Amino acid sequence: MHPTPTPPASSPATVPQWQREWQDSFRNTGELLEFLGLEPHSVAELPDLDPRFPLLVPRSYAERMRKRDWNDPLLKQVLATRHEEQERTGFIADAVGDLAAEEVPGVLRKYHGRTLLVLTGICAVHCRYCFRREFPYDELPMTRSKWNGVYVRLKADPSVEEILFSGGDPLSLSDANLRWHWEQAIAIPQIKRLRIHTRLPVVLPSRLDENFLGMVSELSKFKPVYLVIHANHANEISKEVVSRLKALRDSGAVVLNQSVLLRGVNDHADALVELSERLLDAGALPYYLHQLDRVRGAWHFEVPEETGLKLMEDLRKRLPGYGVPKYVREIAGAASKTELIRK
Repeated sequence: MHPTPTPPASSPATVPQWQREWQDSFRNTGELLEFLGLEPHSVAELPDLDPRFPLLVPRSYAERMRKRDWNDPLLKQVLATRHEEQERTGFIADAVGDLAAEEVPGVLRKYHGRTLLVLTGICAVHCRYCFRREFPYDELPMTRSKWNGVYVRLKADPSVEEILFSGGDPLSLSDANLRWHWEQAIAIPQIKRLRIHTRLPVVLPSRLDENFLGMVSELSKFKPVYLVIHANHANEISKEVVSRLKALRDSGAVVLNQSVLLRGVNDHADALVELSERLLDAGALPYYLHQLDRVRGAWHFEVPEETGLKLMEDLRKRLPGYGVPKYVREIAGAASKTELIRK
C-alpha cells in the first residue's frame, strides 16, 4: 500500500510551499465532504473505507471540484465507495504484471531498451483506480547506497537506453533526492533520455516551483527529459496548472499527458475533447488514453472497450491528429502497450 506522507523534518521557514500545501491536504472524508457542502446519505462514500489506502487530496485539487455535486468528475476519482469492497472476476492486485517484471526490488523491465524505477510509494493524491495501490513499496531500496547498486547494475547493461522514474510519484521526493537520482541516471553513457511519470503537476501544481524548473533547465541539457503528467478531465487543468506547465516546457522538458478512461468521469466525447484542447493550450501533448487496468477494487470505473472505440472515432472527427491520444491497454507480459482499434 502507499505510505502516508509525513511532515518535513526541517523548520517551517525552510519548507517549500508545495510541501506545506501537501501537508495541509484533506485526509478525512468527512472534512472533504463538509468543504464541498455535501451531506452523507444512504449511498454516500464512506470515511476511511480502506485504512491501508486512505483518502489523500490536496486542497488546491479539492478547490477545483464543484460544490454540492456528488457527481463531480474530480471527486469521483478520489472518494472511496463500497464498490471497492466488492470482488469482481478478473480484477486482481497486480493488474499489469509489475511483480513478474521486477528484476530486483524497485526495478521493472517490461519493454525493450527501457527500465522503470519505482523511486517511492508516496503520492500527493490517492486515486481510487490506482493500479499500484497494492504494490510492495516496503521492499524498495531505502538508502542511496542501495540505489547506487541499482545504477551500477544499469550502467553495466548496454541494452538500457531509457530510464523511467515512477512510483508512487517521483516528484514527491525532495529536490535534493530527485536531483541525486537524476544525476545518477544521466551519467550512464548509454542512456539517451529520461522519462518522469508524475501526477503532482496536476494535483499540486506548486511543485513546479523555481527550484524544480531550474533543475529541469540545468539537467535537461545533458540528456532530454520527458515529463509525463496525468490528467483525466479538463477541470483538473486550472489556470495555475496551465501556467506551470508552460514554464516547465520553457525549461526544456517535453510534456506529455496520459489519461485513464473512467466511468462517470470522462466517458463521453465532450469531456475528452475538452481535455485534449485544454492540454494543448498548456503545451502538453495528449499521449495515451488507457483502458482501465483491472486492479482489485476499481471495477466500477471500467468503461466497455466498445464504448472507448466509439469515443475514439468521435475524437478523430473533432480534433487534429496531434490532439488525439492513442487508446491503449496494458497487458501483463506483452512486449508493448496494445493499441485498441476497431477491427
